[in-house]
Amino acid sequence: MIALAHSPEVAEALDQNRPVVALESTIITHGMPYPQNVATARAVETDIRDQGAVPATIAVLDGTLHIGLTDDQLDTLGQAKGVAKLSRADFAACLASGGTGATTVAATMIAARLVGIHVFATGGIGGVHRGAETTFDISADLHELAQTAVTVVAAGPKAILDTAKTLEVLETLGVPVIAYGQDEVPAFWSARSPFPAPLRMDTPAEIARAHLMRAALGVPGGQLIANPVPLPDEIAAETLAPIIAQAQSDADIQEIAGKAVTPFLLQRIFDLTDGRSLAANIALVRNNARLAAQIAIAINDSLQSRRTSTPEPL
Repeated sequence: MIALAHSPEVAEALDQNRPVVALESTIITHGMPYPQNVATARAVETDIRDQGAVPATIAVLDGTLHIGLTDDQLDTLGQAKGVAKLSRADFAACLASGGTGATTVAATMIAARLVGIHVFATGGIGGVHRGAETTFDISADLHELAQTAVTVVAAGPKAILDTAKTLEVLETLGVPVIAYGQDEVPAFWSARSPFPAPLRMDTPAEIARAHLMRAALGVPGGQLIANPVPLPDEIAAETLAPIIAQAQSDADIQEIAGKAVTPFLLQRIFDLTDGRSLAANIALVRNNARLAAQIAIAINDSLQSRRTSTPEPL
């Protein structure tokens, strides 16, 4: 049995068939320092509510899977030390052992699908790390997108990754990569990249229809919505390129590996940009949350219409 708990707000929303947006928790425990992490998490939740949907921040606390966190739980998690970073491989073990962990993209997708949440907002997805031809460092996020039917809204693959290889793997796995409102895949902190988008959609309603059509076809997996960071908040790709290269070189010299790579690189880039990367990160996460809420509402409206429609006579 899974020890499962819903926050009162999320429990009511699911019971009333209202639109809900899932949110990961590693951005709280591994992405930002306290108290900025908690302030950002609350701002993201408010953005979703302002659009008319309900936020559900997901985490494992003392062996219980929480779908939605109360203010006290969010504050406690934001200050906690030694919180596990949970992906597909260790998600069940953490629950079984009574541990506490923050969910990555993959684990959040699993939890969202478990309780019937269709849409998930995050910052950027994991993918193929640079040098993966020798390290084989490829995020479980990609395989999760291929098998778990959740629409994920992100600002593209994280800029520290090998974007070309990440897109190739997504294509091989049959994951639709849909750029929102532009023809290029965004590059996380930068709105544009040299990589043309496999697909483009310009409205939440289009994205919602594609999500529901995949379900109707019985096609496994979700879809990745690549939503560009707002232009006033972006850092130009040409500015970031040498900074990312420096951070990667520092990681190699210090022999940083495994799950420690991404937090190390993000912290190093934060230092090298004098904090600009964090400001852009907050802006893009909030932007993704707003779009995710709009998609969740469009999906919910379609499902509600189906529930209330009267079958035509034979």
